[in-house]
Amino acid sequence: MPKTAFKLLLLFSFSSLTFFAVLLLHLKARNVPAAVPSTAVRPNTTATPGRSGGALGPCPDVPPNLLGSLYVEFRTNRTLQDVRNLVGPFLQQGGRYRPSSCVAKQKVAVIIPFRNRYEHLTHWLYYLHPVLMRQQLDYGVYVINQDGDGVFNRAKLMNIGFVEALIEYDYDCFVFSDVDLVPIDDRNLYRCSDHPRHLSVAVDKFNFILPYATIFGGVSALSEQQFLKVNGFSNTFWGWGGEDDDMSQRISYRGMFISRPDSVTGRYKMIQHERDSHNDPNPRRVQKLRETYFNIIKDGLSTLSYTVREIRKDLLYTFVTVDVQVPAG
Repeated sequence: MPKTAFKLLLLFSFSSLTFFAVLLLHLKARNVPAAVPSTAVRPNTTATPGRSGGALGPCPDVPPNLLGSLYVEFRTNRTLQDVRNLVGPFLQQGGRYRPSSCVAKQKVAVIIPFRNRYEHLTHWLYYLHPVLMRQQLDYGVYVINQDGDGVFNRAKLMNIGFVEALIEYDYDCFVFSDVDLVPIDDRNLYRCSDHPRHLSVAVDKFNFILPYATIFGGVSALSEQQFLKVNGFSNTFWGWGGEDDDMSQRISYRGMFISRPDSVTGRYKMIQHERDSHNDPNPRRVQKLRETYFNIIKDGLSTLSYTVREIRKDLLYTFVTVDVQVPAG
């Protein structure tokens, strides 16, 4: 069904707490789409009894089973069934996991904007599920698939992922990840912090150097409140480029700054590939970045509109196919 209710929120100023309260109530009150199977996992938020009969304690700030530097390669011909065999016994349907020995620090939705990148997705799942488990996260993986072959809109898919994940569970942290980026150090925690966090600091494609100070692309994490404060991503960056810089500016205009891990912990390996079809550079991206300050209120979660085509629960992920309403021409 079309998601048009967010347009009503234009009546509220982003400087008012009323906006946040109304948006949160709207998300929490919505019914789960009928396409979600009745067996979909919706974990409760109460502590799980321990073996001794008492409630579990909180997980430690530093997970005890981290490995540090990881060996990552993409030459092996992996299949999704290989990944299911590897991590499936520890997962619930929809790519859901929570630690059994403690209560996770945060409830994390990992959101992947996606179209026709199944080989990359297989590698990502093979490496990330074990990493996220070792990090003792209460997490779910959401692959937000753009239907059709129209111009790609990565930012809008991430907004949709935020909304659809909150329909299912009361996540408080959202990690937005490109499907071709895999961390090579599991000490880079997929958690949110006091300020929006850019995780993919040092990518092999860029010789493990941060390309520029305000970059926010690749893999980033925002808490629920931080994401609401900036009205999410812009919905109007069609094609490649600009949406992450727009988000970086939104963060700054809302009085926050970008935090990062160090350049050793924040190292990533990128899967090499050609640019996707129908994802050519956005010719208006530079001009649009000059308009961010004026567009925060009127372009984002508050104006999000889309149609869910299908929600499919795999053991490794929740796959949400959506019509992003590509403009004609």
